Amino acid sequence: MKTDLEKAEGQRTRAQAMRAIINTDVLPLYWHPRLNQPPAPLVADNLPDKVAGMLLGLAIGDALGNTSESLLPGERRRRHGWITDYLPNWYAENRPVGLPSDDTQLAFWTLEHLLKQGALDPPALGRLFASRQIFGLGQSVRQFLRAFKAGTDWTQVGARSAGNGALMRIAPILLPHLRNPSADLWADTLLAAHLTHRDALSNSACLAFVDLLWQWLAAQQPPDTQVWLDRFTAFCADVDPGVSYAPRAGHPPNFNGSLPELIEQYLHPALERGLSVTEAGEIWHSGAYLLETLPCVLFILARYQDDPEQAILAAVNETKDNDTIAAIVGAAVGALHGRSGLPDRWIDGLLGRTQADDDGRVFELIEQAINQFVGLAKGCD
Repeated sequence: MKTDLEKAEGQRTRAQAMRAIINTDVLPLYWHPRLNQPPAPLVADNLPDKVAGMLLGLAIGDALGNTSESLLPGERRRRHGWITDYLPNWYAENRPVGLPSDDTQLAFWTLEHLLKQGALDPPALGRLFASRQIFGLGQSVRQFLRAFKAGTDWTQVGARSAGNGALMRIAPILLPHLRNPSADLWADTLLAAHLTHRDALSNSACLAFVDLLWQWLAAQQPPDTQVWLDRFTAFCADVDPGVSYAPRAGHPPNFNGSLPELIEQYLHPALERGLSVTEAGEIWHSGAYLLETLPCVLFILARYQDDPEQAILAAVNETKDNDTIAAIVGAAVGALHGRSGLPDRWIDGLLGRTQADDDGRVFELIEQAINQFVGLAKGCD
């Protein structure tokens, strides 16, 4: 029996197929007219460097954070001081090197899938995720795996969760679209996100973040903060199907609404007051729930977009779910500043694993991605 997507694929484009799924209420989203429009063509001589920066920034942020994940900033500072480099890692003979958690694994396995298939095939990507050991497995991905392995149709296996597990791995999805931009970019973003997370906030966050990455790959200098932040907020608002979210543990107090409303009511004032990342995180928390993760990511980028090292270190040191927040921040500042804007010591110390013993695999996949999706590849290891 064909899935809804397979039936809809008889139409002209993947975007039309995606809209057909949304209309069946399988995928929570409002199909705004902007999703019918392709992103602007990317014209940048340094695009290979920027693509390498986006992917390396993700892996570096994850590796810098995952050895102290889930600690509150004060406790992390008490144990480790201000982290500036990789901590000794038990899985590498206690050497201070960069190793992956699920953030890097799922992002780079998505990249591996795209390189092999040439385009996104959600059921095949699900099979790849289900066939390998995932480090630091989150609850939502665990639910997805149980449903997928039980034979549930792939359109129904995603957890109904507003966790950050789809956002953390979404960056590679734009790569097959670099040479020939079309509205199918938005469809593929939704399909990839929906695979593990059937949630409106996850969907809108992934769309807005892919749009931000696309803009920052094209940018030759840091953009105006208010412009990109307003664009991100508007994208989320445009595709919002009207779902309200409540915070965990009452932070922010008495809030119930959308991400754009939280940004307007709390994030902008925090920026205006000049709060630190730690202080801002105390307002909305800094865990894996997207109503916490996204404000932290946007706040850090608004404060430190000019300095990729400082942005990643703020995420690593001043948030609770620091590996994922740093991976998302790292992808953004890596796209903006390129591989050449990331500290060499972090790249040199990254083992480049996606599994237990495949040292260098991250660098191989980045090189292949630049050759296949960008061209004009230059060494990134």
